Amino acid sequence: MQVKEQTFLREKGRLLSFIRNRVSSLEEAEDILQDVFYQFIAGYDSIESLDRVTSWLYSVARNKIIDRYRRDAVRPKRTDLASHGAFEDEAPLSIQDILPDLGNTPEDAFVKEMIWEAIMEALEELPPEQRDVFVSNEIEERSFRDLAEEQGVSINTLLSRKRYAILALRKRLQKLYDEL
Repeated sequence: MQVKEQTFLREKGRLLSFIRNRVSSLEEAEDILQDVFYQFIAGYDSIESLDRVTSWLYSVARNKIIDRYRRDAVRPKRTDLASHGAFEDEAPLSIQDILPDLGNTPEDAFVKEMIWEAIMEALEELPPEQRDVFVSNEIEERSFRDLAEEQGVSINTLLSRKRYAILALRKRLQKLYDEL
């Protein structure tokens, strides 16, 4: 059996579980896993050492998940963050409330990509509890009730975590909007 096949068989279950915990369905997780292993086979010779294969696979999986979120996410409606009130007092509860409504020109596509990169970077900086509730509710469209039951915390706790995530995103995006 080839090293590639051994690696695939060894990592398949853990990698699928990793992906499944971050996407909304098993089918989507399997699609991403297939993409990861396709990229693994295609890029196998470029991996520096076998010791780094596992971390390489998880990095590719994370990137594929982010790509899927970017592709599937509902695009923005507004850009004037100041009109929503003070950052601490009246945070919107939806990502659509903090993203701009852009057209379909190449310039708009570039701006959208910059915004999504800023969002993904900001999400990585959030505490895991805030990031997880934001991604689960906004991107995976899971209800607070389901999340509360699954995690064993109150809906108010989840709402609070999401509010802090939105505040951090608003702050990060306002800086980007000011630069643009």
